[in-house]
Amino acid sequence: MAHEILVGVSGGIAAYKTAALVSDLVQSDLGVTVVMTRAATKFVGPATFRALTGRPVYTRMFESAQFPLGPHIELARQAELLCIAPATAHCLAQAAQGMADDLLSTLLLSFTGPVVLAPAMNTEMWQKPAVQRNLQQLQEDGLQIVDPQEGWLSCRQKGIGRMAEPKTIKSSILAALAR
Repeated sequence: MAHEILVGVSGGIAAYKTAALVSDLVQSDLGVTVVMTRAATKFVGPATFRALTGRPVYTRMFESAQFPLGPHIELARQAELLCIAPATAHCLAQAAQGMADDLLSTLLLSFTGPVVLAPAMNTEMWQKPAVQRNLQQLQEDGLQIVDPQEGWLSCRQKGIGRMAEPKTIKSSILAALAR
């Protein structure tokens, strides 16, 4: 039986790379369900992920009657691993503080399996003490961080903060599933 994973997409320009990650995961015979924040849909549309997975894409806390217990509960119970890529500074702060105000952040609180986070943001944001404290807290909480890379950023500068390449994130996902 194929592994079932959830891929959460938060609102950053790196969401375009998540489409390649999802495609690669599906081609590796993994069952993939995508959950997007409202901000993420401004960068890549749900139709992209529907086409890549052949499954519905979830964006709202209160979806249809398909989830009588709520999508955050039922989706969490169906998956073995949750990966959030990109994990924006906002997403990391929510996760570190246990805040839940949308489907993805609520799902993260409900999920009991391994979690892989692939941060992506501007260099100045990445280097802020608050972001680094949030990352440290998340690592202490047992979440796996796939560190961003140095390179060209959408803010037209070079620096640290570029989301790891899809193959790197996939390797982290497969390693976490093997444990």
